[in-house]
Amino acid sequence: MENRSIAIDGPSGAGKSTLARLTAKKFGLIYVDTGALYRTVGLYAIRNKVTSKYEEGVKRLLPDIKIEMMYDNDGLQRMILNGTDVSEEIRTPQASIYASDVSAMVSVRSYLLNMQKEMAEKYDVIMDGRDIGTVVLPNAGLKIFLTAQLEERARRRHKELTDKKVAVTYDEVLRDIEYRDKNDSERSAAPLRAAPDAILVDTTGKSLDECFHIICALAKEKLDL
Repeated sequence: MENRSIAIDGPSGAGKSTLARLTAKKFGLIYVDTGALYRTVGLYAIRNKVTSKYEEGVKRLLPDIKIEMMYDNDGLQRMILNGTDVSEEIRTPQASIYASDVSAMVSVRSYLLNMQKEMAEKYDVIMDGRDIGTVVLPNAGLKIFLTAQLEERARRRHKELTDKKVAVTYDEVLRDIEYRDKNDSERSAAPLRAAPDAILVDTTGKSLDECFHIICALAKEKLDL
């Protein structure tokens, strides 16, 4: 029997990760936060003082990077970089910029693509990212493109970071998201866009519960969960 899969794409701050985690827990799926993979590569570049747009420099680092995805008792994905848990460190604004830049690199995308596809081959998964429905899981049983207005996405991300005691201003978060929107949409390698058969879900003005019920209803309809 073919594994079941849900692809959730969309811009930064639309609520992909939160909704994917909740959906995974409800239906017993493995949640794969693909953005965390790019953040982890970006963090390694930061640590090695390689600028985020220097592809040849980043490419040279790839053989030295070992990334593992683990899950804690609450089902939360933990990112392990060369044996060290970096799950919190990859969430800084600097790591966000690096993630956006390195994700535009063909070498990095190729490096991480097999890891993502192998997860879907082994497990029933829900993945979120920028190109899941278009590149990583083109045959996913359910594809969703999740979005929200820019200012609302910035408010959500700012609250998320400040709740984690990350010292960042709303304006910094807004600039970060604007940068990522432009970068992710205009890159030549797997740009951010909705798959032709993706269902658009706009979370602007909706509560988390409202959005969760929408996703669950779609999962039950499309995948008979």
